[in-house]
Amino acid sequence: MAAPKLSEGALSVIMSGDVVEEPVLQVLGSKKIVGNAEKERYRLLVSDGKYQISFAMIATQINDKVSSGQLGINCVIKVKKYITSMISNVGKPDRRVLVILDLEILHTAEEVNSKIGNPTPLSDDGTKAPTGCASPPPAPRPVPKPAPRAMETSSAMDMNTSTSSGPLTVPIANLSPYANKWVIKARVTNKSPIRSWSNSKGEGRLFSMDLADESGEIRATVFRDLVDKYHDMIEVDKVYYIGKCQLKSANKQFNHLNNDYEMTFNTETTVAPCYEEVIVQAPVFDFEPLENILTQDTGSMMDVIGVCKHASDVQTITTRSTNKELKKRELILVDQSGTSVTLTLWGNEAEQFNGENEPIIAIRRAKVGEFGGGKNLSVMLNSVYKLNPDMPEAHKLRGWYDNGGKEGSFNDISSRTSFGGSMTYKWMSLAEAQERMSSADEQNVEYYQCKATVLLINTANALYRACPIADCNKKIIDLDNGMYRCEKCDTQYDKFKYRLVMSCNIGDWSDNQWVSMFASEAEKIINMTSQELGEATADKPEDLVKICNNANFSEFIFKCRGKMSSYNDETRLRCVVLKVEPVNYKEYHAQMYKDIMDCIQN
Repeated sequence: MAAPKLSEGALSVIMSGDVVEEPVLQVLGSKKIVGNAEKERYRLLVSDGKYQISFAMIATQINDKVSSGQLGINCVIKVKKYITSMISNVGKPDRRVLVILDLEILHTAEEVNSKIGNPTPLSDDGTKAPTGCASPPPAPRPVPKPAPRAMETSSAMDMNTSTSSGPLTVPIANLSPYANKWVIKARVTNKSPIRSWSNSKGEGRLFSMDLADESGEIRATVFRDLVDKYHDMIEVDKVYYIGKCQLKSANKQFNHLNNDYEMTFNTETTVAPCYEEVIVQAPVFDFEPLENILTQDTGSMMDVIGVCKHASDVQTITTRSTNKELKKRELILVDQSGTSVTLTLWGNEAEQFNGENEPIIAIRRAKVGEFGGGKNLSVMLNSVYKLNPDMPEAHKLRGWYDNGGKEGSFNDISSRTSFGGSMTYKWMSLAEAQERMSSADEQNVEYYQCKATVLLINTANALYRACPIADCNKKIIDLDNGMYRCEKCDTQYDKFKYRLVMSCNIGDWSDNQWVSMFASEAEKIINMTSQELGEATADKPEDLVKICNNANFSEFIFKCRGKMSSYNDETRLRCVVLKVEPVNYKEYHAQMYKDIMDCIQN
């Protein structure tokens, strides 16, 4: 085949700081960069037929082009997107590096099979190229850069290596702990609220932000006294020059950005606003229908979008571990899958949320939680949360909702007792449930149902006096003066209500198992409400045993959640009854018949 046409002279233009649209180049070699990063980095030797450079790199997101062998020696590529950056070169002038962000392979190495032209090495600064050079199609077309506005710098800003367009910057994709004299020019795409922390090393405050440029993204965290300095100064969607931060390996337990490293501000960190436009890749949302939450593991992250059908008032809760107050607000999201789920906002986001006009909410990296058999979502510090975003998915969802979607029925997958209503509990004997969960780790949760008989109810501490407020079931303190105090509500009352928390032993043909259950299900077994039971046994506590014994040998369908848990270095199976139902023998016998037929066929 005839030798492909390269963009002769394009590298001279690019390495001089100007722009060439989609230059056609030839790859003459590649080399893996040695480092300890989780993701491999590659350096390329590229040619435009007249000049060649060895200081070109490819972004990590297209590493597969090299590792798969597609980017072989002598192949011809079209560079669809790139950036250049100046880096320090000890003992020599600063060097401009070409970072290829996206490319298209026009001719494979097998098709070309030889070097095109007789390219000569280009100097580090790209000044060797003559001003006039032939430009076979596709011709390089220098594009003049817009004149930058004057940069305002804070008193802490010291960037002594600068060009006419501001400080020399490094792409985020090129950051490395082995080089500390760098400055990035990045847009703030997300900023968390200020939160407090406390551990064995002390306590303090922090906030984090996500920074992005055309090459990638990175998380930056600010601690202690620097929080007051930077939290109000740095604004979302603004562009900044940032330098002299500490760079370390990213903690993937909390940081889900596509970068091996994360930044920490320190006393030497420099921040200054930048008035040049920075093109960043918009956050890529991989939306899933809300119904898919049921199949996600607890603690996993997912991208969702939905309509806020309802928003609760802001609630104040006290954490058990730190005894500190937190603000929360619960939203009900719905989508076209006919599913509704509870989404929790925390802190400032909870207080500032405005649910008027039923807004569209898009969340990147929402955390999946589980409570009482139902699934829910939470917006975390590293989540990207957008209200009424301008994106096709949001417009489509709004059209569906406003044109009759809001009148439909929705399956509540956050329901405590039905596990979403659509998920069926597996039929198991108690022995089967114990065997399945004994081999599982503590993260695995099993939902099952069985027909079992109540053998024994543990009446010790089964009944307690609780706060009389409807939404509060906290145990109250008797002040011995006719008043009762609720620590959660921080209020004294002259009355209380009774609540049941039952532990009982149930058995079937295979084994027996201790299970626990809350008031709503325990009341079905003893056939009395908690209040009725409390009032009946207030003067005669011994009657509690007699009443509970009346429930012995009663049969029910128990829908349970089982999980292995550790206590005092002992691992045991903990089962909670989520729902108690009377035995429907027609359905139960149909299930037994199905099980028998499955055994015969297998």
